[in-house]
Amino acid sequence: MPHADRIMRAAFQSDEKLREALREGLSDLGLSAREFSRLSGIPQSTLYKILSGHREPNITTLRQIAKTVRQIEGPEGNFIAIIAARPVLDKISEKRMRIGEKMLVLREYSATTIEEAIIAAIRAERDGAAALVCAPIVSPTVEKLLSIPVATIIPRESVIRAIEIAAGKIE
Repeated sequence: MPHADRIMRAAFQSDEKLREALREGLSDLGLSAREFSRLSGIPQSTLYKILSGHREPNITTLRQIAKTVRQIEGPEGNFIAIIAARPVLDKISEKRMRIGEKMLVLREYSATTIEEAIIAAIRAERDGAAALVCAPIVSPTVEKLLSIPVATIIPRESVIRAIEIAAGKIE
């Protein structure tokens, strides 16, 4: 489910759920409150008060939050899901990428086991991912389960670096 929809749904559940959904949305999109404030036109102090629980957003602010998140995410299905362990995901600095004429959002799905990676792949497709990027250990299985394109991460340089580190640890 797109983050804008999650935020709107959470707003009807509770203030705490709204704060959680907004924090998660900003984090997944790689935006600070300051950056989101600039993009949305919502004062930074207002966002901080909403995120800290010191203020509930009025309907106009809530609409502006959802509208801005939708604009950032692009049309549904316009994101690429990346499934990897948190240390790998933390190395990805861009949350949006222009490929040809398309502006794509990169959405991270953290997984530390094969089972978590498969579950994350299914969740990503349900969320509307246009494509998926994952490790070679799960990509053959995921390709059989999903109807979206799957690309495999080939970590050539990191493998070579890991071999060098291991060689340096040999007594």
